[in-house]
Amino acid sequence: MPDNSKKYTTIHYHSYLQLDKILDAQHLRSAELDDNPAHEETLFIIVHQVYELWFKQLIHELGSVIQMFEEQRVDERNLGVAIGRLNRMIEIIKLLIEQIRVLETMTPLDFLDFRNYLFPASGFQSFQFRMVEVMLGLKEEKRLTYHGHHYASVFPENQQEQLEAITENLTLFGVIESWLERTPFLDFGAFNFLKHYKAAVERMVEKEKAAINNSAYLTDKEKQMRVKMMGNTDTYFESVLDPAVHARMKAEGKLRMSHKATVAALLINLYRDEPILHNPFNLMVCLVDIDELLTTWRYRHAQMVLRMLGRKIGTGGSSGHEYLHNTAAKHHIFTDLHNISTLLIPRSELPELPPELKKELGFYAKE
Repeated sequence: MPDNSKKYTTIHYHSYLQLDKILDAQHLRSAELDDNPAHEETLFIIVHQVYELWFKQLIHELGSVIQMFEEQRVDERNLGVAIGRLNRMIEIIKLLIEQIRVLETMTPLDFLDFRNYLFPASGFQSFQFRMVEVMLGLKEEKRLTYHGHHYASVFPENQQEQLEAITENLTLFGVIESWLERTPFLDFGAFNFLKHYKAAVERMVEKEKAAINNSAYLTDKEKQMRVKMMGNTDTYFESVLDPAVHARMKAEGKLRMSHKATVAALLINLYRDEPILHNPFNLMVCLVDIDELLTTWRYRHAQMVLRMLGRKIGTGGSSGHEYLHNTAAKHHIFTDLHNISTLLIPRSELPELPPELKKELGFYAKE
């Protein structure tokens, strides 16, 4: 019989959470270097320590989801688990955004009481946040430089190697792209999805053109402008209808996801009402939500810095508000999934799937 005596030993709340370590981790620089400790520095430290704890949890969830997709164990049950963990990440990022409001209870003058003790420390030096970005799949060429230097230059060599290894191997973007490419949605046999989709787009465009041209409220010039703005199968729809156009746009940096993965994502979005496609669709919604919330967090962070510092440079030497504001505009990861909305057509225009295809639809990855 196994000895379970050690398995169920008692433990106290205090020691289980190692509260002595946690509660003794707030050491004020203003107390060490000045006779008058700054009251607000305690809040500043705790808020950033809490950020780092949540970053650790984000890394934990991200790693588990990436592993599921890497090992191609993406059956119905595991897809549900992945969605649950991504939803947990979404709720954590919402907390990160709300936490800024707590920090903003400190006034700019309060911050100046201890800011001079922080140089050259900076949030840019958060290794865990860079881990989150890299694991999600933020590309090197999409990053803003840190006063002309590589973003990882502020970290020791072993951490730089860690970030490089993730970039070259496993990211959430990479494993999701591979999963979409190997889903069985693209193997339709006699049913040519893109051919039917193109015909549906053409029907939609003609209906919208007719509605514009028949409008009694628009001038001829306004009608011409609106028809031109609508686009057709020779404009942005080309990126999915023509693999060569997609390849060219990808080479130009306008697209990132492969044509095959993009077509799969489009089909999942269009036929999301099919019960078998609910989970794949919800997974992509999670990815878009994470991207959007991180952008919101960056923007709120930038606004908080503007409120606290105005146009002063950051403690780490960055341009402060301007740098943070620009990262919110540029540091996107799942833009291709956002852009699927451009390619959507009304449910009334959806090509009817053959009965046998409806039966075959599933989200088990091919071996």
